[in-house]
Amino acid sequence: MRRTYFCDYCGRSFQDNLHNRKKHLQGVQHQRAKKFWFDSFRDTATILAEELTKKPCRKFLQSGQCDFGASCKFSHMTDEDVQRLRRKVDEETKSEDPVCQAPNIDEWLEKRNRRKQNRSHGSDSEMEKASPDVMYWRPPGFPPLHELPPSLHPPPPGGWKMPLNIEWG
Repeated sequence: MRRTYFCDYCGRSFQDNLHNRKKHLQGVQHQRAKKFWFDSFRDTATILAEELTKKPCRKFLQSGQCDFGASCKFSHMTDEDVQRLRRKVDEETKSEDPVCQAPNIDEWLEKRNRRKQNRSHGSDSEMEKASPDVMYWRPPGFPPLHELPPSLHPPPPGGWKMPLNIEWG
């Protein structure tokens, strides 16, 4: 039985041996397909910065086509395309919501220390009156707690009880 290698970037399969795989991975078509794949994940600000540094492609401006296509070192964007890209970058920077961003570690540590101090100085009745901190949350659309496997259940309020005579290993 012969083994075949399938390249996810190019969508091609061939007999899997060292010579064929090396020849394919070093080929121009594979390199272009791989670059195109990774370029599809770039953010619009990076694309805009690169397009602004490139000169316009004369052949593309004259005929609307370029023999080099996506691998052309010149820009194939018109002024209108660049303006649309600028607006999109501006919208993305304005729409970045601080709630969606990761919390600052210093702020988190301060809140944690305040909670510890409140617990050590306050009584149980004061803790009940204070606003409850949400320790565990489930993402939206997650199944109800009783449908989750035990490994995804939150720990009990006092933590799990560990037997004293446990040998790990």
